[in-house]
Amino acid sequence: MEHLPVEVIGNILSHISAARDVMVASAVCRKWRTACRKHLYSLSFNSDDFPRDMTTRQLEIVITQTIFQTMGLQCLSIHIDSTHEFSAAPVIAWLMYTRETLRTLSYNVRTNPNVNILEKCGRQKLEVLDLDHNTITGVEPSYQRFSCLKSLSLRHVSISALDLSLLVAACPKIESLALDFLEVVTSDSQSTMELTSHTLKSLFAKSVGVDKIILDADNLEVLNLNALNLDLFELIGKGTLKHLKIDDVSVTHMDIGESTDHLEVVDVSNFTIVRPKLYSMISRASNLRMLRFWGVVFDDEDEIVDSETIAVSFPLLRHLSLSYELRDGLLHYSLQGSSPLENVSVLELGWTVISEHFGPWVFGMIERCPNLKNLVIHGVLSEAKTREERQMLASFTSFIVCLMRKYVHVDVQFEYE
Repeated sequence: MEHLPVEVIGNILSHISAARDVMVASAVCRKWRTACRKHLYSLSFNSDDFPRDMTTRQLEIVITQTIFQTMGLQCLSIHIDSTHEFSAAPVIAWLMYTRETLRTLSYNVRTNPNVNILEKCGRQKLEVLDLDHNTITGVEPSYQRFSCLKSLSLRHVSISALDLSLLVAACPKIESLALDFLEVVTSDSQSTMELTSHTLKSLFAKSVGVDKIILDADNLEVLNLNALNLDLFELIGKGTLKHLKIDDVSVTHMDIGESTDHLEVVDVSNFTIVRPKLYSMISRASNLRMLRFWGVVFDDEDEIVDSETIAVSFPLLRHLSLSYELRDGLLHYSLQGSSPLENVSVLELGWTVISEHFGPWVFGMIERCPNLKNLVIHGVLSEAKTREERQMLASFTSFIVCLMRKYVHVDVQFEYE
């Protein structure tokens, strides 16, 4: 190590995950201390890395001293748990000292009073901003402009719908936006979040407290919606969407226009939609490679999807995941027709309530996949089972053993909850 250039040592120390370990390393010798001071570009502070008996004031001092001993920090991560509430002054000092060179900031610090991160870091070279447990008010796009920002993540953040719209508009190069447990402040009884970005490629929205989301994004490729209860979701785009993931979402009306033609991945679970019909939204995605319908129940008998429909609509499908759903005597994804799923190599099938018909359904699905390589069976096992349930499970086990003997080339796996 003593023969390594000081720049290389600084690079190595920048890959250490905990700032506390970097502080220890800087005490090894003068050369390492110089490397930490002049060539360290990344620091990560986490309250879990320090003794639990450290006071808030001691933590402030340690972080301040460590940051002020560096020159040219590019990546700074500070995550302090809720037991500590910092003064605003030292936090502002950290941001002012590093903001000219900073490219990535991950910030989860509770302060009194609240620190306006946008004001301190705006008009700089920041490319990645990850905010947690913060309040954003009074966004001024002309002053708080993030001309280089490509990724923005807001978690447990309170912000008005207008300020969020202005913040996204203040990021002309943004490509990735993540909104997680967002408290959106609105003056209307019907809260609406409107976002416009012609550079955005990925949106993740989870537990966002609004009734309507209107997204104008010409180049969106990835849309991930989770734990939402919406009256309206509208996507205005130019058909660039490739990945659509929806989990635990209830929406009255969903309009994604012509954005589904180039879909490659559709992953839908625990989803409720009133209009339009779910399948009609994705039926034009002839390039679809992966399809997952899990816990999705079609209320309209006319929209129940069978294996024939899937085979004809998605000829390039490689990965298919379906859960066995039987409602009102109607089987979703039934074995209608004879068209094979020619390209499917991975098949995932599962149940929430086991039925005597599950085994034959599995067999029928396998028969329709001549090039199958992997089969994954998902099941839910309740702690208290009736005699009938135990018999069905035993019968299914015997059925699978026979199945594995016939299809020896298929790798079978089981995942039970």
